[in-house]
Amino acid sequence: MFILEEITVRLSFYKAFGLTISSEVKIRGLRELSFDHNKIDVTIRKEDLNNLWLCRFEENKHFYIKKDIIMFEIPNVAIFLIKNGSEIYVSPHEFSKQDKICLYILGTCMGAILMQRFVFPLHGSAIAIGEKAYAIVGESGAGKSTLASALLKKDYKLLSDDVIPITLNESGVPIVTPAYPQQKLWLESLNQFGIESSKLRPIIDREAKFAVPVESQFASNTMPLGGVFELIKTDYGSIELQPINNLLRFQTMFTHTYRPFFVNPLGLMEWHFTTSSKIINHIKLFQLRRPQDEFTAHELADLILSTIKKEAIVHESYSNA
Repeated sequence: MFILEEITVRLSFYKAFGLTISSEVKIRGLRELSFDHNKIDVTIRKEDLNNLWLCRFEENKHFYIKKDIIMFEIPNVAIFLIKNGSEIYVSPHEFSKQDKICLYILGTCMGAILMQRFVFPLHGSAIAIGEKAYAIVGESGAGKSTLASALLKKDYKLLSDDVIPITLNESGVPIVTPAYPQQKLWLESLNQFGIESSKLRPIIDREAKFAVPVESQFASNTMPLGGVFELIKTDYGSIELQPINNLLRFQTMFTHTYRPFFVNPLGLMEWHFTTSSKIINHIKLFQLRRPQDEFTAHELADLILSTIKKEAIVHESYSNA
């Protein structure tokens, strides 16, 4: 007689991006919760996806995207499947490292989950300044996290460092939901801020970039979006700030959507345009140019704060007129 051994999978529970997550994968960077039988929004499970990926794999294409389904493979890491805004399946490759898997769960997978749930995922850092959240967006390497860290040094708080979840409330006001209390900073930035790297966890395959916990400076409540600053590196030797107007606002919102190439295959172009329109009707967008060969995070932070203060004064004067 054969006795079947019962295999118990230990589940971990987390709160991130405004969602309650049940996971078979332990996720570093998130604080584990005690399960209190609340509704689970997202489940993360381990599953063998190799045969399914072989059926859907197309040469020179790293993603399979259809309505409500996104599937992709990261070589030497895992195959990932995201469904219906509520399910993530992970098929780890042999010898893949947990930290590497978590990097994609918290990034691309959660960005996909948000989009499938009709939550606008902006790619950047969000900082709580006063009673509002301000987004800093830009291409990879523009210095978004470094600028956000300069604002944290001035005692402001972080809402998100990578994927910024934005929804619209009943009045159509864009609302930012906190993601999780962690930044990713390059060694050069850590040195500039006087942060010791020896006790920090390096991000896999980016040995000069580190995960920086910011529990004490994390804003845990939702906040209205106050504005968006697009950070751009230039060859000029000075800092410049100018408003982004007219149709360029739509282009900016699309360019800095987290994984914008998801939008069309998911059938979300109309939703994205409509949501972008409602967001930019409530906020102002600015382009912030910085010299690429200088460390200007502190000056940029001061410029953002002075701009926000001026906008508040103008708004108050307009309201009292």
